[in-house]
Amino acid sequence: MKKILLLIAAALPLLSCSVLQNMNSARVMQGGTKVIQALGVTNAQMQSYVTASVAQLDAEATVLPSTNSYSKRLARITKGLTSVNGIPLNFKVYKENEVNAFACADGSVRVYTGLMDIMTDEEVLGVIGHEVGHVALEHTMNAYKYALYTSAAFDVVASTGNVAAALTDSVLGQLGQSMIQARYSRKQETAADDFGYDFLKGAGVNPWHMAMAFEQLQKASGSGTGAVPGNVATMFSSHPDTASRIERVASKCAKDGFTRPQ
Repeated sequence: MKKILLLIAAALPLLSCSVLQNMNSARVMQGGTKVIQALGVTNAQMQSYVTASVAQLDAEATVLPSTNSYSKRLARITKGLTSVNGIPLNFKVYKENEVNAFACADGSVRVYTGLMDIMTDEEVLGVIGHEVGHVALEHTMNAYKYALYTSAAFDVVASTGNVAAALTDSVLGQLGQSMIQARYSRKQETAADDFGYDFLKGAGVNPWHMAMAFEQLQKASGSGTGAVPGNVATMFSSHPDTASRIERVASKCAKDGFTRPQ
C-alpha cells in the first residue's frame, strides 16, 4: 500500500503540469490535502513545516524590533489578541513599502509598514481580522498543503513522512512565499469577511472599519501615495466583486446599527 501511495505521490506533480491546470483550483487543493493525509503527514507536522517557512520569511525580511514605533503601534492595535481557535497568534512588522499583510496557518501575522502608513489603527485591525479569518477557517493550511504537494519537496515528505526531513532554506522560502501570495475562492473570501466582521465586533470596534480598509486597499493601486501595491492591495483592486463585498459589509453594519465613522 505504501509503495502505491508513493507512486501516486510521484505521479501527481507531473499531472499538475497538464491535467491539473484545467481543474478547479479548490478541487486541486482538496485533492492535495487528501494525498498528504493518506501519506500519514499529521496536522502537527504540517504546522511545523509552516513555522519553519515563516522563520525563513522572517530571516529574509527586515523585521522591525519591538522597540520600533511601528512595532509598538501594532502591539497596541493587537493588544489582547492572543489566539484564534486554539492557535496562538504572534505579530511582527516587515519594513517594506508594499501595502500588504498576511497570516499563516501557525498563527503568525505579518504586517507591512506600507499598509500601516495608509491606514488608521482600526483599519489595520480590519485587515488583520480578515486575514486571521483565513487561519481560523483553515484556508491558509489548505493552501500551504497544496503548495507543499505541488513542490519539489513533496517527494521528501512522501518518502519519509518525517517533519525532520531536510528541506532547504530556498524550499522553505518558496513555501513561505506561497502563503504571502495565496489566492482564495470567492466563497472563502466571503467567509473570511464574515469572520473579520465578527472579529471586530468582538473587539469592540465598529466593523465599518473593515469596509473602509477594503476601500483603502482598492485605492492603493496607482493612488499616488508612494506606497507600493502588494498582494493584498492588488487582490482587492483587481477582484471583480470588491465593490459588492464592501457594500455587503456596509449592509451588515446598517442592519446591526453601526454607522460609518467620520
